[in-house]
Amino acid sequence: MEPLTEHRPVSGPVVYGFLRLVRVSEARQQALIISLAEYCRNHELKLTGVFTEREASTGPGSPAFTGLLDVLALPDVYGVLAPAASHLGPRAIAAERVQRIEAVGSRLLLVRRPRPAHPPATSLKAARRHSPGTTRLLETES
Repeated sequence: MEPLTEHRPVSGPVVYGFLRLVRVSEARQQALIISLAEYCRNHELKLTGVFTEREASTGPGSPAFTGLLDVLALPDVYGVLAPAASHLGPRAIAAERVQRIEAVGSRLLLVRRPRPAHPPATSLKAARRHSPGTTRLLETES
């Protein structure tokens, strides 16, 4: 009897990481790389490499991002993985980079999704509108 598929080594879709690390410690860099690897392991992806941008660039065409675009053109590459959208740069640069990633047919995956602009109505702030010491009683049927 053969082992189940879950017990066989299976190569997942290939992704490349992208980190923007301007004035970041080596420890922080390693923690971010570990978080990318963990995300890939949990989502059955294969992290093939990580491109790191170390300087605050004035545009979207940094050497690290250009290298990323080059590998995204290879066959069987699924997409790009970043810890958060902020790793693509300031908003204007990030928007253009997202367009370039999508233009080559790749997906952008984020370990941490952007926060919603407005918290949901059921948040703790909404639940604590009453003054302290106020007790609300609910009617119950017996």
